[in-house]
Parts: sequence; structure tokens; C-alpha cells
Amino acid sequence: MDTNRWLVILLCAAGTFLIRALPLVWTRRHLARQQNDTANTLPTWLGLLGPLMIAAMFGVSLVPVRQDWVGVIATLAGCATTLLSWYRSRTLGKPVFIGVVVFGFVTYGLTHLS
Repeated sequence: MDTNRWLVILLCAAGTFLIRALPLVWTRRHLARQQNDTANTLPTWLGLLGPLMIAAMFGVSLVPVRQDWVGVIATLAGCATTLLSWYRSRTLGKPVFIGVVVFGFVTYGLTHLS
């Protein structure tokens, strides 16, 4: 790989790490300063970060990567499967995994069948 690709990979890794590490460090310092307080509550915005990140990733996932009928069908199948699986399980891990697997199978199947 050339240098530019390695630089992009390192920047993505650093950004991913900082997105997770900065709230953790901030929360630890916030709680350490409030040890004498009986109401050690976290700010409400911190509890909203997780759902907001998931909503942002979901929004980006709705745009098909391939701009043809295979991409549209695979995206619709993956989203529908993810939503149905979430409705049954009410968790995040399993529905995302199942949606990605269905997206991959539909893309592979439609690409190789046509």
C-alpha cells in the first residue's frame, strides 16, 4: 500500500479511538471532581451520544453504495431485516449483524445470478 492509504488508516484509527476515549476520560474526571457530592449524576447529553451515533450510522447506511438495482434491493433487504430483528430482540448487536449478513448475501446472490 502507498503512504496515503496508511495515513488515512492511521487517521481513521485515531479518530475512532478519540471518539471513544474522550467521553470516558471526561466522565472519569467529572465524577472524580464530584466525589463529595451525593448526587453523582452524569450530564444528559452523555446518555444521548450512543443513540445519536447509531442514528447517524443508520442514516448513512440508507444510501446504497452501488447506484444500481442490486444496491437498492440489498439496502432495502438489509434495513428491513435489521428493523424486524430489532423489533423481535430489542437489542443492537444481533440485528446489525443479521442486517449486514443479509445485505452481503443479497448483494452476492444478485451479482452472481445476473
